[in-house]
This record gives sequence, structure tokens and C-alpha cells, in this order.
Amino acid sequence: MVQKDMKLWPFKAIPTADGDNFKKIVIVVTYKGEEKQFALEEISSMLLIKMKQILETYLGSEVKNVVVTIPAYFNDAQRQATKDAGVIAGLNVMRIINEPTAAAIAYCLDRQCTSNGATKNILVFDLGGGTFDVSLVAIKKGVFEVSGDTHLGGRDFDNRLLSHFIAEFERKHNKDISANRRAVGRLRPALDFSCSITRARFEKMNKELFQDCMLPVQMCLRDAKMEKSEIHDVVLVGGSTRIPKIQQLLQEVRDPHVFSLHNIPPAPQGVPQIDVWFNIDIDGILTVSAELVGTNNKNQITITNHSGRLSK
Repeated sequence: MVQKDMKLWPFKAIPTADGDNFKKIVIVVTYKGEEKQFALEEISSMLLIKMKQILETYLGSEVKNVVVTIPAYFNDAQRQATKDAGVIAGLNVMRIINEPTAAAIAYCLDRQCTSNGATKNILVFDLGGGTFDVSLVAIKKGVFEVSGDTHLGGRDFDNRLLSHFIAEFERKHNKDISANRRAVGRLRPALDFSCSITRARFEKMNKELFQDCMLPVQMCLRDAKMEKSEIHDVVLVGGSTRIPKIQQLLQEVRDPHVFSLHNIPPAPQGVPQIDVWFNIDIDGILTVSAELVGTNNKNQITITNHSGRLSK
């Protein structure tokens, strides 16, 4: 899978050996005409330095001590590498905490959800640019289970689009740019090429990825021995959760039946006709409407995307 993705990267990744002949991956890039190699910790430190600068600008003071969040499934080596990146960035990493835990803490700070002493079950669905995990958090008792995919993320959707546009570029210009890393790197932010794609086409080409996103949800509930009806809220984390199809699939976790249309008079099978409409606005809010044809019997529900709550 990684070998396949490497063909779409605008940089090279190569293995190297240290003094103990332990192989590590380094990133090779060309900067100002010169080839440079960076360890993964160095790349991470660059991101931390940038975040430090943004935070210092916002606060108006120097930042030295930080708490860094990481995917819950990171192993010891990955956690240590994150701490090393903090040292390289000149930061004192006071603590490393799991991203689902951080999301749950932020959620509860905003809503004071444990003030009455009741346990609240929250499903944290974290789909970022390159990683994905699903966690079931019982606010009063801690984390039950974490299930996820260390590879699946928004970048996978990007790669599907990229492959599609490379094929479109070749069709329009009779030129294959897939082997040209620089061209692919420029095509990724769409600097050289413009092409439109419908939402239906996007959802079709990523159908199995959307299905893969739901598998960890089912595994998480199964391992925690919990039913969908026991989930109080769904917390969405990561930019890729803005994808309408992701939000649509997650509605079934919060309420698999959505809503009902009652008072339908007895009639032979197939005679009652019900029109159903699904509408998702630009903010990702889903509205579902249903109407019994020929009557005033209708119902509507609006499902917001911020926490998975339903409001009529």
C-alpha cells in the first residue's frame, strides 16, 4: 500500500542504516537546486515549530511547554519520535496524550457533560489527512476501546482524485505525467490543471474507502459490547469529516431509523406512495423530508454535523 502511494508523492522516501544497522526512513527533497535528506522527526519538528509560531503570535508571548496529541494507536517508538521532534523544535513536551482523549476533554469542557455524575458515552470519529481512528469514550470511566487504521485518511481521497486527474490530463493532452514527481506535485494543488468532478462521481470512486471508514465503528462498538442506542453523542475530529458522505453514514450510528411517518391509512401493498427528500446544505447539515403523496401527512428532521445530535 505504501509502495503504491509513493508513486504519487512529490518527494522520495528511502531507507537508511544507523550505526547499529537499524533501518530508518528518510525523506529526500530538492530545495533551491540542492538535494536534502530529513528524518521523520525533523519533518515533525518543522510542523511543531510552525505551530509554535502561530500560537506565539496569537498569545503575544513565548511558548515553551506543550502537550502534544497523537493517534491513539501510536506505538512506543512513534511516541518517542514525537517527543524527539518536540526537543528538536525547542519545546518542552510535558505530556503526550491520545487524540480521542483530547477531543473528549475539549468536548466536555465546552458542555460540562459530567456535572450531573452520569456516564456519557461518546463516539470520537477522527478522520484526518493521513490517519484515522475511532474511539468509544465513557466520560466517567475512561476509554473502552480504540479501533482504527494507521493509513486511511483524507490523503487517500486526494490520491483517488489525483489518479483521476492524471488520467484526465493524459486524455486531454496526450501526455503521461505520472512518473514526473514535480508535475504530480504541482497537479496536487491544481496549479497547472483544472477539471471539475461531481459529488456523485467522487462518492463512487471512493465507495470502498467510505465503507472502510465504517468498519472500525462497528468493531469499536462490538469490542465495547455496546449498542448504537447507547451512544449519546458523536464527536467529529479532522478535516475529512466535513465530507458529506461521511456525515451521512455516521447518522446511522446516532439514530439508524432517523424518523418515522405515522398515520398512514390501511391500503393494499404498493398503493401508498411516499416521497422522500435528502438535502445537505453547504455547512454539511442534512435535512430529511417525507410526505405521503396526495395528503398533508408529512414529516421533516434536520441533522446537524457538529456532534451528531438530532433536532426536529
